[in-house]
Amino acid sequence: MLSLNNNVEHKNALDFMALGALVHRLDPGIVPFRKANECKIHVSGGEYNCAANLADCFGLKTGLATAMVNYPIGHLIAERVRAMGVKPFYKHFEHDGVRGPNMATVYSDRGYGNRAPEVFYNRCNEAAGLLEAGDFDWKTIFADGVRWFHSGGIFAALSPTMPDLIIEGMKAAKAAGAVISFDLNYREKLWNVSGGKERAAGIFDSILEHVDVLIGTDLPSNSLSGQPKEPGLSGCEARIARVLHRHPQIKVIATALREEHSANRHSWQAVASIDGKIYVSPKAELDVYDRVGSGDGMASGFFYGLLTGQPPQEALNLGWAHGGLLMSYPGDTTMANLDQVRSIAHGDTARIRR
Repeated sequence: MLSLNNNVEHKNALDFMALGALVHRLDPGIVPFRKANECKIHVSGGEYNCAANLADCFGLKTGLATAMVNYPIGHLIAERVRAMGVKPFYKHFEHDGVRGPNMATVYSDRGYGNRAPEVFYNRCNEAAGLLEAGDFDWKTIFADGVRWFHSGGIFAALSPTMPDLIIEGMKAAKAAGAVISFDLNYREKLWNVSGGKERAAGIFDSILEHVDVLIGTDLPSNSLSGQPKEPGLSGCEARIARVLHRHPQIKVIATALREEHSANRHSWQAVASIDGKIYVSPKAELDVYDRVGSGDGMASGFFYGLLTGQPPQEALNLGWAHGGLLMSYPGDTTMANLDQVRSIAHGDTARIRR
């Protein structure tokens, strides 16, 4: 089982530290962008989402190392980070008023019925992509203690300097006694402009050498070798086995298992391999308000379960419950509380409590 750094006694110790990019997502709801006349703004980023969820819903002390630009969009994002209770460690950039550097924009409608959500990006001159190894003083950041360190595949795709920065952070966190996790989060559009699946496969292999806990099972190397993605639970177990064969030092793998009947109706389940044993959550049929961030929601609840010493099945069920709840809210980060998560994890329904 994982060896968690539970001997951290300093009051300022971090339970969870993330390294990733902050973005703002423009959301026109169910209206396609080509016909939209208004959008909501959601602050997001796969690694940040986990830190925000763990702080706001689960009450842990979390931090985020990332880039921040001194202009109004940066100020908006920084305000939301503070509101979610995440301690930021920023490398600051000045905006030139015209070209950047910028905080990236993600465009994502919600789809509806048989119309899938559409996602595209503007990550031109993104500040996070300018980060490199040496930009963060990990010794100072971890001076009071750290229990968990997390990064992900979207961040790894942003520029050629990202893999070295991620590995540097992982090594420093490991030296400080932290568990290391990584979310594969393979995004084809991002990697298509960053070297494609071949480059992604090599980068992921180099990063995963340092990883204890993996979120996701879709290694780019699997598709490069011509292996089809088998559906269902048996297919998920087969992909887990392939990951463990390629990276035997990984102790824990977890992933969401989703079947999309429509944009607004999903079958939702979670699967984990912990020390070689497979665990499966209950299966829920969910009405979906906004799916973005639900995978990070699952990961967050699962991390909380592991960090607090829950039995493996309970940890997985907490992740499954939180990810499912997150799809009932607008935006990419949690609006749930811990009692709600526990209630769903233990089988309660949506019946009103008076």
